Amino acid sequence: MSLSLQSSPPSFLSFSLPKSRLGFANGSSSSSTLLFKFNASFPVLRATSGSSSSVDTGLSTELDAVSTFSEIVPDTVIFDDFEKFPPTAATVSSSLLLGILSLPDTIFRNAVDMALADSTCSRLDNPELRLSCFVNKALVNVGGDLVRLVPGRVSTEVDARMAYDTHGIIRRVHDLLKLYDDINVPPERLLFKIPSTWQGIEASRLLESEGIQTHLTFVYSFAQAAAAAQAGASVIQIFVGRVRDWARSHSGDPDIEASIQRGEDPGLALVTKVYNYIHKYGHKSKLMAAAVRNKQDLFSLLGVDYIVAPLKVLQSLKESITAPDEKYSYVRRLSPQTAASYEFTAEELTKWDQLSLASAMGPASVELLAAGLDGYVNQARRAEELLDKIWPPPNV
Repeated sequence: MSLSLQSSPPSFLSFSLPKSRLGFANGSSSSSTLLFKFNASFPVLRATSGSSSSVDTGLSTELDAVSTFSEIVPDTVIFDDFEKFPPTAATVSSSLLLGILSLPDTIFRNAVDMALADSTCSRLDNPELRLSCFVNKALVNVGGDLVRLVPGRVSTEVDARMAYDTHGIIRRVHDLLKLYDDINVPPERLLFKIPSTWQGIEASRLLESEGIQTHLTFVYSFAQAAAAAQAGASVIQIFVGRVRDWARSHSGDPDIEASIQRGEDPGLALVTKVYNYIHKYGHKSKLMAAAVRNKQDLFSLLGVDYIVAPLKVLQSLKESITAPDEKYSYVRRLSPQTAASYEFTAEELTKWDQLSLASAMGPASVELLAAGLDGYVNQARRAEELLDKIWPPPNV
């Protein structure tokens, strides 16, 4: 097969709230030399379709090499200058709104100000409904700007306070779709990012049956991922580093302890197992490995659809030259061929429902899901508070 960043499925530029315009997602500072043009950096590269592959000898960097196996997604912050760092796709969220509101001169600020000037929202007497309306409008206005700036899909966050309300999630997605339709954004350019509670997974199933693409996040267990794949979610996102972090300071999760006893990293093992499940049983979902902390993590995941990596890892890959005469080869760790031979238990092949999912989720996935939801809810409330303070906006 022949893979390239421009021709492969769209990636997702991951935004987070910056301390400065050129800061890393974790808040550490960096100079503008860390911005590099991905579209210019990835030539058309090739990998064989077998279970392990070597990179063509003409490649010059580790970043070129690993990009033959997986689409590498930069985990970065807001950038106004898309010419310096052009993403192929993006996510719009409460975190992004907070970032925009902290940078008055950002190119997206007008999209937020226009949302606050929306007469439909302004006429609502109920303050909570009015704020919710403003947030939805702001998300869509920014999402509309991003659609015009990137060639791929834009994933829009669904309010995490609806995580346990299937019909509430569906209504919210329909509302967001209507707002996108009002500004002429076609549904095929959109994904909707939904927490992987049972209710979120069920909402994904119903939305996908309507042809609406969903992006399920906060997946920390095989049961969640398998249920999401059975629901037909377009993208399933697993946070590798968060699972590992939990395992380092906790105990009592059977799946994690089994991975450790086999000498495996529990986060990497989860991605491997889910990838094999998706490919062995023909599910359409694409798998995204996020919270990748270092190059070894990335090398261990080669073959997964998307790898979200911090800029410091990507910069290290970019600076590592691989000369043709060194014959440095990279092995594809995940492939449909290796997935075909992976053995699953009868319990893992169940048709997942709410009861079986709740029974199968161990303490790691329960606690990490709750923590993720708390973080999203906090960001949503902070965004609402800031919007409330500046409404009505001046000069609109």
